[in-house]
Amino acid sequence: MEILKIATEWAKSEVFSARFFIFFAILFLIASVGFWQLGKTEMAKAYIIPTLVVGLLILAVGVGIFFTNKSRITSFEEAYQEDPTEFVKSEIIRTEKSMGEYKTIVFKVIPLLIVVAALLIIFVDKPIWKATAITTIAMMIVILFVDSNADTRIQAYHQQLQLVLKQ
Repeated sequence: MEILKIATEWAKSEVFSARFFIFFAILFLIASVGFWQLGKTEMAKAYIIPTLVVGLLILAVGVGIFFTNKSRITSFEEAYQEDPTEFVKSEIIRTEKSMGEYKTIVFKVIPLLIVVAALLIIFVDKPIWKATAITTIAMMIVILFVDSNADTRIQAYHQQLQLVLKQ
């Protein structure tokens, strides 16, 4: 029964983490409106679309994570009541898959995208490309910020699952 509590706490932490994505999405959307209303220079106007797109993308990610894990909280209890051992085994498989995705996407692909975007800033003179590159870097930093914490949480949760399976 302890593992059910741990699983539920993990899912609640993910719901809380999703709120950070939503918060940053709102900031990007506000920035887009600000650039639209107050932007006088070509560079400021170039930020309107990139910040809008990034805001919408991060909002979609945040809302998706929020609702996925919100529903997971109730489904955990049902799955655990049905078969505790199978619940733990399925969670181990799911967490291993997630940790692999974090390792590849968050800690390899995202830093590479940041480097590519930084190079665009250096080698491209058009304001729209610079604004897109800078906004992309900002989005990737937000993802790194939130997902590095999520990775740490899922590793700890995975270890707890493995301990339960060994008992």
